[in-house]
Parts: sequence; C-alpha cells; structure tokens
Amino acid sequence: MSKVVITGGSGMLGEWAVKHFIEQGYEVVNADVKHPKEALCRTVIVDLSNLGEAYGVLAGADAVVHLAAIPVAYSHPNEVTFRNNVLSTYNVLEAAAGLGIRKAVIASSESSYGLVFAVERFSPLYVPVDEEHPQLPQDSYGLSKVVNEQTADMFHRRTGMQIVSFRLGNVIAPEAYKRFPQFIHNAAERDRILWSYIDTRDAAAAFQLAIEADGLGSVALNLAADDSSMDIASLDLMAARYPDVTDFRRAFEGYETLLCNEKAKRLLNWQPKHAWRDHV
Repeated sequence: MSKVVITGGSGMLGEWAVKHFIEQGYEVVNADVKHPKEALCRTVIVDLSNLGEAYGVLAGADAVVHLAAIPVAYSHPNEVTFRNNVLSTYNVLEAAAGLGIRKAVIASSESSYGLVFAVERFSPLYVPVDEEHPQLPQDSYGLSKVVNEQTADMFHRRTGMQIVSFRLGNVIAPEAYKRFPQFIHNAAERDRILWSYIDTRDAAAAFQLAIEADGLGSVALNLAADDSSMDIASLDLMAARYPDVTDFRRAFEGYETLLCNEKAKRLLNWQPKHAWRDHV
C-alpha cells in the first residue's frame, strides 16, 4: 500500500499519525474540517457527514485511518456528538467499500466501556479491562464508539474489508508529559480512565501495523502503554478508588496498565515504546 487518507489529520493525534506515515514512505492525504498547524501533506477540507465528499477524498487511496470525530463527551449537545461521530464513520466506511479499499482503521475509545463519563460512577467488573469486558456507556460519545464498532463489523460482513477499531486510552503527545507531576501522586486523578495513557507515536505505529496486517477481519483492540500514568502501584490505585473489585486477572507487582493491551501486541506484533517515566 502506498496512499493512505487520514481523517482528522489536523487534530492532536492526527498530526502524529500524518508524521508517522510520511516518515514510513506513504503518500498521505489529510481530510479534515481545518488546516493543520504545520502543512506536512496535502489537506482536503471535507465534511464527512456528506457521503459524496467522503467518496471524493478517499478516491485513489489504498487505506484509510479514520480519526475525525468530536473527541469527548459533553463538549457538544449529545445528539450532535452522536450524529457526527456515527454518520461520519458510516460514510467513511461506505465510501471505502464502494471504492474497493480493503483496509481501514477507526478510532474507538476506552470510553466505550462506560466508566469514563458515567453519570453514576461504577467499577469495572475485573482488571485489567480487556476487549471482552462489557461496554456499558451512559453517554452519547461512548455510545457512538460502540455503534461505530458495530458499523465496522457490518461492513466487514458485507464486503470483507479489514477494519481495526482501536479503543484508545488517554492519548498523550510528548509535550504533555511535563504536566504529569501535577497528578501522579493522587489516586483520585484519572481514575475514570483507569489511569491509562497511550503515546501518540505508539498509536501511530499501531495504525500502520493494522493496515499492513492481513486476516484480522473486524476487530477491536485496546491501545495503552504498558504502565499506568501514576507513580502509585496499580494494586494501591485499585484499593484506593475501586476497593470492591476483587477479580484480578493478572499478577500486579508494580505500575502495570489496568487497560489490557495484550491483544494488540499479539495480533499486530506491536509494542509500545514510549513511557512517561522516561520524560519525568
């Protein structure tokens, strides 16, 4: 494959994905509603809620990495978030299918498990949370991600397109590590995301591996660093914030992630390389 369209390439994660694919020798097109801070490739201003525009920007591509979305709950009215995220994903995959594109990546989220934006706080059923954990969102953002994964499954059944839905942990750009000392000693901080994080560079590498792999079908994969974002041992974090959880499905001896990344490692031969402890 030589040409990849990255939707949302002007965003924080998108710009790192664009950089990575260019460095790996790909022809990259950025499809977004705005121009990036730094013009690294051709940018097409596009409204992905319009199916015709999705067809137009994807024409000639070998693969698509779909990152464009309203990225958080409650920044917009609920129905706006849901409509934008679900319709744009449907249109991107519909256009990709119609154009014969065989490989796609879409950005799902740890928010689909429901913990992050729950109105009524609840505990995970077990840790580390893997892809088999129930998805129990109480918000339109998390729900949009669940629907998008189902949409991916449908397109795979209909067309055979390979689609990898990445349930991203808290995405961290390298410049953000300087803020970690503000929270790493307080277990109450970031507990809704199970203290997870994923470096933008490691996420971008996973995207590349996903479109270069074969035989994955439609699959959802957690993406998280190997460690938590805290300077508190993982067992102590759980005891402080989720004391009712008793089902521990691995041995925790230090700062291991509570968002399981083993499936992505196994299927993609992916390994996160960047950790906050190397920067702070």
